[in-house]
Amino acid sequence: MKSYYQDKWVTIYHGDCREILPVLDCKVDLVLTSPPYDNLRDYGGQTFDYISTIETIVPVIKKGGVCVWIVGDATQNGSESCTSFRQALKFIDCGLSLHDTMIYEKNGPPYPSKDKYYQTFEYMFVFSKGKPSTVNLITDRKNKWVGQKWSSGRTRRTIDGELKRQDWYVGSQNDYGVRFNIWRYHTGAGYSTKDKVAFEHPATFPELLAQDHIISWSNPNEIILDPMVGSGTVLKNCKKLNRHSIGIEIEERYCEIAANRCRQEVMELGI
Repeated sequence: MKSYYQDKWVTIYHGDCREILPVLDCKVDLVLTSPPYDNLRDYGGQTFDYISTIETIVPVIKKGGVCVWIVGDATQNGSESCTSFRQALKFIDCGLSLHDTMIYEKNGPPYPSKDKYYQTFEYMFVFSKGKPSTVNLITDRKNKWVGQKWSSGRTRRTIDGELKRQDWYVGSQNDYGVRFNIWRYHTGAGYSTKDKVAFEHPATFPELLAQDHIISWSNPNEIILDPMVGSGTVLKNCKKLNRHSIGIEIEERYCEIAANRCRQEVMELGI
């Protein structure tokens, strides 16, 4: 199968991932992608069937591999669609475990609502095929209790609801600890990326978000798949982090955006 674009680290295919993945004969260590959010955007008139798409993606994940699925819901007739949860359950039905339900928090809402609290987050479902083979937890959260120790005599609840006295916490000796599973990023022009061409795509997510998941769930020289490439954020950052990536995009004009970003000289981070 001929690729749309290829270099040492990146391969992009133009077409439907449901048709391309079965003939690639390739297993991947990580899937990192963001599917269309209901009908919030018109991606060149393309339709999205999440059931058949998920059924095609799951078999290409290696044992111990991870799939990060970044998704949100549309509001229809005053109710959130719950498509995110339906998709999560479909992954579980296909044999994956829901390793973590993470939150991608934005610095502000795309538009303020008049009848509900402002919407500033999306889901980041982290699925795994068995126990994850690679877990590189990021430790950049300032530890306020560094060097401190709580004395004995504190209490905690046991499973039957009783209070038990014990010395249950000793302060860490590290200045920074593992971050929480709510990740906050600035979004929009100048924040998500400095690549102006990326905003020719109607829905991008921050480069830092992609980098953080790539670091967390993969190692250098492993293979990462984005079956709905969009503007190419995942592929560009795989290249920066010395990971091989495969991207598939059904809309040809988005393939070109992604290819242009991957053609740039990128400074490898060496992580």
